[in-house]
Amino acid sequence: MSLTAPVPNHSDRVSRSYPCIRIVPAACASILLGLFCLLSNPCYAEEVLLGDPSLTAGVPGSGPISMSEIETWLKDERNFVELTPQLPLGLSQGSSQITGLDENPLTRAKIELGRQLYFDTRLSLDSTVSCASCHDPSMGYTAQTKTGIGIKGQAGGRNSPVSFNRILSDKQFWDGRAGSLEAQAIGPIENPIEMGFTHEGVVKRLASIPVYAKQFEKIFGSVTIDAVGQAIAAFERVIVTAPSPYDYNEQWRAFKNLEPEDLEDDPELAELYADAAAGVKAHPMSESAKRGREIFFTEKGNCTACHVGANLADEKYHNIGVGMDKEDHDIGRHAISKDDVDMGAFKTPTIRNVALTAPYMHDGSVATLEEVVEWYDKGGHPSKHLSTKIKPLNLNDAEEADLVEFMKACTGPTPAVETSRLPADA
Repeated sequence: MSLTAPVPNHSDRVSRSYPCIRIVPAACASILLGLFCLLSNPCYAEEVLLGDPSLTAGVPGSGPISMSEIETWLKDERNFVELTPQLPLGLSQGSSQITGLDENPLTRAKIELGRQLYFDTRLSLDSTVSCASCHDPSMGYTAQTKTGIGIKGQAGGRNSPVSFNRILSDKQFWDGRAGSLEAQAIGPIENPIEMGFTHEGVVKRLASIPVYAKQFEKIFGSVTIDAVGQAIAAFERVIVTAPSPYDYNEQWRAFKNLEPEDLEDDPELAELYADAAAGVKAHPMSESAKRGREIFFTEKGNCTACHVGANLADEKYHNIGVGMDKEDHDIGRHAISKDDVDMGAFKTPTIRNVALTAPYMHDGSVATLEEVVEWYDKGGHPSKHLSTKIKPLNLNDAEEADLVEFMKACTGPTPAVETSRLPADA
């Protein structure tokens, strides 16, 4: 069941490289040597544009995944080729931020196993909660509740963060307590109010399901909790936001002042110009959103004090005053760092697709983007530990509305994902 539209594949951006093959007129022996190298994982890498729906389409077929289907899937050498991910327009500016691939390279087999685990409620003690329960594709990869809801209807203490664009993030959770996406993936399994299981218990359960056991054996050698984390992290790393109206507008800004004569003697520039013009025409930003952009990226809005970079998030922790009026307020990052500056500080969330991820803030206490802007406009809640980046903005009603429209223009589709096709019990 596909929940979101696939990302368009523009201009042959998905390509394969065969660095070990060098075919010369010399002899067939060279060709055979090249083919042998092609099938050896270490010397064959494939470039993929993240958002390619084939990465998240699931094992071909319908209904529960059978043993014969998974055996056919695992025999395909292409599913074990190491993938070199390319980021889509907008996010591509953050390519240097990509983390985790040296320790956990991407392959189609690993991504597919992670997809199955992500949507499988059997990772929880009573088989009622999956990763997708709190990070649902149909809800912007989060949950439309103030806090996450675990087994037996238990409510967590914090809002569910988004699970897209994690390939650009290292430390995870609102307080950064997980040092990697792999560590984050297995944390909720043993949390008593989330999945309520144990790592030993989930490993034993997965090993008893033949289709899972077969995949773990082929990909990792055996079922281990570390392998569970690596597989889920691999799947999450290929879930990225596609270009938004904001991204197409930014691309066009570099060309909009060119004159026709500037393009006459430069075919390559002319092609780039045409591509940017077509993009902004198909994905326009409203005039209100454009005004909001100017507020966002200038001192008037002060938004880029925290919301910077390709993912519009600085990967740092700030106290913006939320919840600090409570006597038993959440101490946030301070619990991890023990640094006073981190008292009540939480990780900056991305602005990308923020229109789809209400409610907002670490505690889910703010219901709408309009209320978010109002919070910042008043300068948060006074606190001894309030970030120096937070100050009253004194925006008028029209400016607040423009800022909201800009944030909405940062919304792009995520890849189409198969959500229901999982391994049969036996």
